[in-house]
Amino acid sequence: MGQAPEAEPQPDEVSPDIGRLITQHVRDVPDYPQPGVMFKDITPLLAEPKAFSAVVDALGAVFGPVDKVAGIEARGFILAAPVALRTGAGFVPVRKKGKLPAATYEESYQLEYGSATVEVHKDAFAPGERVLIVDDVLATGGTARATANLVAKTGASLAQRPQGPHGLGRPLPPGGLTRKIAL
Repeated sequence: MGQAPEAEPQPDEVSPDIGRLITQHVRDVPDYPQPGVMFKDITPLLAEPKAFSAVVDALGAVFGPVDKVAGIEARGFILAAPVALRTGAGFVPVRKKGKLPAATYEESYQLEYGSATVEVHKDAFAPGERVLIVDDVLATGGTARATANLVAKTGASLAQRPQGPHGLGRPLPPGGLTRKIAL
């Protein structure tokens, strides 16, 4: 007798293989940019088209329809723009202070090794829009929290995780998307 076909993941789930795929393609670089920091290098993931596409699909699939995808400077842009394109949403850059030309909201936060401020244009999100925040890695969570505060200032709301502690239908292994659904 043959084996039953494996069930396809539902829209609020992601295959557990995505965690392994990410773990295989994200490189740890110790003591960068300074001693004591473990840098997560996503360039091997970006260089592999099938892996990159799978991650973009996973990020876009689990939150349902969204109106905008906010990408956090700078590596978050690399992931957020294709997620926005794939989901039919608009892309909004969240930039370091002083990098946007029009009127902005700003929010300061703590880094592992200092502090920073991010900004978004005041007209980037409309009240009631659903916004997915995408970044490449989570350290202290300050950048994502600051971005969420910027979204709130505009009257828009964050796309909510459907289930699981990491926004993907089920938890993934360490080193994958487990640190932040905004990868």
